Amino acid sequence: MAIEGPLLLLGCGKMGGALLAGWLDQGLTGSAVTAIEPNAEAVSAFVPRGVRHLASAAELPGDVVPKVVLLATKPQMMGEALPPLAALVRPETVFLSIAAGKTVAGLTTLLAPGAEDPAPALVRAMPNTPAAVGRGMSVLYANRQVGPAQRALCAELMAAVGETAWIEDEALMDPVTAVSGGGPAYVFLLIETLAKAGIEAGLPQDLAERLARVTVAGAGELVRRSDLAPATLRENVTSPGGTTLEALKVLMAEDGLQPLMTRAIAAASRRSRALAEGDEP
Repeated sequence: MAIEGPLLLLGCGKMGGALLAGWLDQGLTGSAVTAIEPNAEAVSAFVPRGVRHLASAAELPGDVVPKVVLLATKPQMMGEALPPLAALVRPETVFLSIAAGKTVAGLTTLLAPGAEDPAPALVRAMPNTPAAVGRGMSVLYANRQVGPAQRALCAELMAAVGETAWIEDEALMDPVTAVSGGGPAYVFLLIETLAKAGIEAGLPQDLAERLARVTVAGAGELVRRSDLAPATLRENVTSPGGTTLEALKVLMAEDGLQPLMTRAIAAASRRSRALAEGDEP
């Protein structure tokens, strides 16, 4: 990976750090990255690899012109963290935000508060936590100020930690957040509930938890590698008159897993919209 210009990373927490590690592992030169992060410990592992660390945006040189500014600080801190970066707004700089619930309009207001200010080139991305192991899924949306080369650059940066997809309607970020952003938590809950059901059936706790963890991880890898639809893979495991079929009769009943998951995704989507409208927790 190579970038023709500086890369500025605002925030080096779990997701920002995962992205930075992915870029460096993909061959990006550490000296191309400047990380703005008040917690020096969060950046300490990257400094020996050439990454420059600044405690605040106030320490940025006045003549810096980043190719891309990745906004990875917490959403509730954006109101304080973004205005000092307004001087970086120019056509050749694209801002890539991974802050959940922060719309392009909201980010634009923070970066270009005046009517006379130029609108920033902005890309919203929604990654998820498997990015930490290179198995993330990121969905991106760009405003009209973003050029083709900037879109390609943002996609390349997010692809360093997994797969990417684009949407052309920003409103879809709400269900994306509900399905993909929150999806790992739902899978972890599945592991928990599967293990507890095994314990209720008489299995020792350590064995039940191991069976649930390894089974879900293995099934995930199987579906990732397979060209078959999940429904087909499910059918391949289900023998007529067998034990799996009996369990699926419960899970696939009218009041089973599908309507429950549909309600869950709808609730998460509503909350995502509310956060975007400024309804803080």
